Amino acid sequence: MKQYKIGVLGAGRGIALAHNFMLLNCDIVALCDFNEERLAAGAAQLNADVALYSDFDSFIEHDMDAVILANYFHEHTPYAVRCFEKGLHVFCECISNGTMAEGVELIRAHEKSSSIFFLAENYPQMLFNREIQRVCAGGTLGRLIYAEGEYNHPGDPWDGSFRKQYTYFEKHWRNHIPSTYYITHSLGPIMKATDATPKRVSAYTVYDPSDAAIPTAKMTADRCPCIVTQNDDGSIFRLTACGTFGGHHNAYRVCGTKGSIENLRDLSQRVLLHYNAWQLPEGAEEVSIYLPDWNDKDEELIKSSGHGGGDYITARMFLECIEEGRQPEHPFDIYSAVTMSSVAILAHRSVMEGNVPFDIPDFHTEEARAQYENDRLTPCWGTDGTAPNYPCCSHPDYRPTEEQLALYRKDLGIE
Repeated sequence: MKQYKIGVLGAGRGIALAHNFMLLNCDIVALCDFNEERLAAGAAQLNADVALYSDFDSFIEHDMDAVILANYFHEHTPYAVRCFEKGLHVFCECISNGTMAEGVELIRAHEKSSSIFFLAENYPQMLFNREIQRVCAGGTLGRLIYAEGEYNHPGDPWDGSFRKQYTYFEKHWRNHIPSTYYITHSLGPIMKATDATPKRVSAYTVYDPSDAAIPTAKMTADRCPCIVTQNDDGSIFRLTACGTFGGHHNAYRVCGTKGSIENLRDLSQRVLLHYNAWQLPEGAEEVSIYLPDWNDKDEELIKSSGHGGGDYITARMFLECIEEGRQPEHPFDIYSAVTMSSVAILAHRSVMEGNVPFDIPDFHTEEARAQYENDRLTPCWGTDGTAPNYPCCSHPDYRPTEEQLALYRKDLGIE
């Protein structure tokens, strides 16, 4: 494989991703971050001869083949479009677009370019999810009609190190995203396993404000999002986006007309494969619980990678697409990426509008694009100071208490 030159936008998450590309014989040639302190810290972690930039205009002129977009969660689209215009390939963190209009812009720009776009959704590559995909592809479960995806990530409100790294100012996107938005870790794996695409969505969430004396600037008190989609093949998904309930876990389940497979919730990476007794495949047991094998030539490198090995595998998949001159397969392609973002955005609107269902647009068509090309509703602040124009919480008047905000500011030294 050619030794590709990679640039990185975002010296936080981008550094972890860059290390996987370095394992794959790539040169990290340029690093860009708008925060000088993070830029210097990121450069030190790379331990490589890398050009440093604090502005994107200069960064994108650097000689490179591809760019890792690891800037703020909701602001990938403008930079992806600039990369397309320069003919650079894009490895984009999730989500792909922060508004519906950006989804239109992203696809229109991509269709004019020769660039490869790869959604860097890593959870489908975890060991148990790869096994779920393998069994589904084998056909023994019958027609796949129902799937669940739960990314449940409660956090310790007293964890100051997390706050300093991930929510380090009041207008940070993590303090403003709705409960339905952080969706790809729950939706991506079941889209990959079933090959289904959501076409309609409705959602509920649990409003659970706390008046405890905790340091927080989070502007939503919604927990436990419950999102239901009906899909292009008639199947149904139930997913959480990012939940904060019960114990921390990632759980996935796919059910067919003859059986089901799911990972166990004991954090062991084991799976439970269950067939109906009267529909057993030849040589199979009715119920089996086992730890899958990787069956991968890069197993040791995968095991050393982040997110259960998913970071390494997605980087490798992206480079294979470049090498072979092809766009990635569902659900890592640009249309799937914008579909996932649309589910996130429209699920929150369902919550805000009495749980009514919304159709997920098919942005292959200009008719659908025209419907959303001016839809710039967003619950998040832009790095340019643009204010939110849509509530992030199911109760729009919710705010942290003055005591909670004071503790947050004191903890971060921003009194």
